[in-house]
Amino acid sequence: MFGKRRKLEGVHDETSAEATSNAAAREEAQRARAERLAAQAAAVKGTDNAPAEKGRPVVPVYNMGGNRPYAPDRVAVTYKDAGVDTSEGARAVEAIRESVHSTYRPEVIGDIGGFGGLFSASSLKDMSDPILVSGTDGVGTKLAIAQMLDKHETVGIDLVAMCANDVLACGAEPLFFLDYISIGKLKSEKVDKIVAGIAEGCRQAGCALIGGEMAEHPGVMQPDDYDLSGFCVAAVDRPRMIDPRRLVKPGDVIIGLASTGIHSNGYSLVRRAVVERESFSSLTRPRDEFGGKSLGSALLEPTRIYVKSILAALADDLPIHGIAHITGGGITENLNRALPDGMEAVVELGTWNVPPIIKYVAVAANLPEEEALKTFNMGIGMCVICAPEDEEKISFNLSQSGETCYHIGTVAQYGHGADAPGRVRYLNQGALLGTAQ
Repeated sequence: MFGKRRKLEGVHDETSAEATSNAAAREEAQRARAERLAAQAAAVKGTDNAPAEKGRPVVPVYNMGGNRPYAPDRVAVTYKDAGVDTSEGARAVEAIRESVHSTYRPEVIGDIGGFGGLFSASSLKDMSDPILVSGTDGVGTKLAIAQMLDKHETVGIDLVAMCANDVLACGAEPLFFLDYISIGKLKSEKVDKIVAGIAEGCRQAGCALIGGEMAEHPGVMQPDDYDLSGFCVAAVDRPRMIDPRRLVKPGDVIIGLASTGIHSNGYSLVRRAVVERESFSSLTRPRDEFGGKSLGSALLEPTRIYVKSILAALADDLPIHGIAHITGGGITENLNRALPDGMEAVVELGTWNVPPIIKYVAVAANLPEEEALKTFNMGIGMCVICAPEDEEKISFNLSQSGETCYHIGTVAQYGHGADAPGRVRYLNQGALLGTAQ
């Protein structure tokens, strides 16, 4: 500590001769730099620098330090020349207007074009202790397949699903959604398709699309590339909030809700094991194993949104103890998040149907079952935990809302305290992918 201080103080201990020498060296370096810039400026076509006065550096034409006025005889570089077309951006805003309006709830205030999305909180006044729940996510590398196949209509559903299904896990109702679209070259037709998908996701989740951003990134992204991010805000009354740490008990049962396919996780593996090995024609031809859909269409099947089904069950006062959204990390790394310390989910493999597209990818990747269970949802997109005496009525209620329900396991005690965090244990290993001995 003291050694550092002495070293710093020593910087100021120059002799007069050293100071003069250092000043001269700095002046020489500045002069050399000025001469180098002057030589570069002379090489620029159309330079009109006047000869430098002795002892003064030449200011090149591209120096924008405020010492050079606008020159009408010089060629201007516009924002459009740099790759950003604000006119196309305005056309894109108009193109998405109808889709955005289709998501509006009564609480929405104003319209497209404001600096912030406005949403009335008046509906929260009926809650005794309103809790706001927020979530953010993206679609991930599934977008690369959509871009390859030029299919952009459904990835917006994935975007909403990844956020809305997450905030749903504590019993919250999604209120509003915002999106962020970064794109290499903005084309209003493509953006319209993307936002139409986001709007469809919002309608499925019952939330309003109240804002977003379209950012054109020339030079950073390839013209046809884009990425999506989403942000969701939900609300739940504290007395009705689902808190697994307090509610889940040993002996509870686990109901699995069927997924529509891969959803939006594991696509880096999908692309490596499947897409990169297939031709375009192979990806786009219809296949019997996928019900007449192409491999590409099966891979792009949008994520199921479970919001309305779960909220309907909760509105009917059905006692749900815990909810787990089976997202990145599969059943192994998500079901445990809905368990108190000391509890384990004992999941019996082979008690539900695995979608053909997931089996196809797992076989193509030669993926061990254990690895598959912590990569893909394996056919279960959401898990609901409840008391055994409530399982039948909850399953019936959810099936009436269009869900396919499976009894996939139970909750058991295996330890105590923070030294025994919630975990998942599997029975009948090998049954899921037909590899049981």
